Amino acid sequence: MDLVIYVLGAVVFFALVMASIGLHEIGHLVPGKLFGVKTTQYFVGFGRTLWSTRRGETEYGVKAVPLGGYVRFVGMYPPDKAHPDQVRRTRTGLFQTMTDQARAAEWEDIRPEDDGRLFYQKRGWQKVIIMAGGPMMNILLAFGLLLGVTATYGVNRPQLTVAEVQECIVPGDATDTSCAGKAPTPAAQMGLQPGDRVVAFNGRPVDSWADVSTLIRGNLDRPAQLTVERGGQRVVLPSVNTVVQGVPDALDPSKRVAAGFLGVVPTVERVRGGPVAVVQDMWTMTEQTAVALVHFPAKVFYTGYNLVTGKPRDLYGPMSILGASRAAGEIASTNQIGTADKAAALFSVLGSVNLFVALFNFVPLLPLDGGHIAGALWEAVRRRLAALFKRPDPGYVDTAKLLPVAYVVGLLIAVSGFVLILADVIDPIRLF
Repeated sequence: MDLVIYVLGAVVFFALVMASIGLHEIGHLVPGKLFGVKTTQYFVGFGRTLWSTRRGETEYGVKAVPLGGYVRFVGMYPPDKAHPDQVRRTRTGLFQTMTDQARAAEWEDIRPEDDGRLFYQKRGWQKVIIMAGGPMMNILLAFGLLLGVTATYGVNRPQLTVAEVQECIVPGDATDTSCAGKAPTPAAQMGLQPGDRVVAFNGRPVDSWADVSTLIRGNLDRPAQLTVERGGQRVVLPSVNTVVQGVPDALDPSKRVAAGFLGVVPTVERVRGGPVAVVQDMWTMTEQTAVALVHFPAKVFYTGYNLVTGKPRDLYGPMSILGASRAAGEIASTNQIGTADKAAALFSVLGSVNLFVALFNFVPLLPLDGGHIAGALWEAVRRRLAALFKRPDPGYVDTAKLLPVAYVVGLLIAVSGFVLILADVIDPIRLF
């Protein structure tokens, strides 16, 4: 029975991710049609067509490989300025040939009556709205999913009340966790007790445990004095120096950084919240995702390296949609948490996936949406500057010239996907 629930949970989660991708493409499709861009295809998936239907000029359908989707806008690339009437020519040189072939393929569906309806002919702000529509749809989905969980079930958050005071300082890489022969923690030295509620750090009032954690980390090995509420009274504890320890980085838990350490564990409570709390959570997730995207190529490399060498997989490393679906199956089938906890966890993961998809697509490199947005913004800036200095209109930005970059980025994405899928099959990250 557990296996059936596991498979069902993984399949349902995968279907929901694909539905999110379909909605991402609708985020492109709707403004594209509103602005009159000729649109020939809307598909979820790649490869062989499983089903399709035509409505007007647009073919809608599903393809065999459910790993993405696309909307085909006609006229993404303008004609070559030097040879505007020669879209089928081929020049020497690999990059020039690739550009010419892509431009020629793009113009296969262009007819004289399409003039004015081509993507490259649209205003800069219209292009930005069209290309940003997909990622913004994922951001709205993420917000809706996370708000649903936060407002109805709640999110576990650390509180200002102390749950545990660690007795001694144990290095992060130590195998012996006993306190024999080890120095007491600063929290133990100052007399902090479970049940104390922290109200100030070095005289500075705190409103959340995040404030306390930030102040402790930044304090390094300097004097620290806590003010707590104990038994209904405010107590100022003796000043004790915090110590510098290697602790997980706030934005990249797989990385350890030198920071101040006190030796206290807060209580955790499930707290409901509204839109403001969700926006704050999404901002923190955005910062964490930005750091993850910067280190994404290196993390994929080390995932492959660990897979080949047999080293343990990084629990905080990237995973594919297959890995995320397997994790969803684990959550659905585990007996360690209740049904409500499972539902909240699954919808939270789905919200996180949508936010990651949005931020990934905003990366300003072709073939990602951010690359087209960057091109449209650069075009608008050039034209505005030309008008300001009374210079001739520089015309459209030829994004076709950046196709070699798009091919390299596309290849890296494909290789990364293959490595992560392989790792998720052979050595998956397990939650339970």
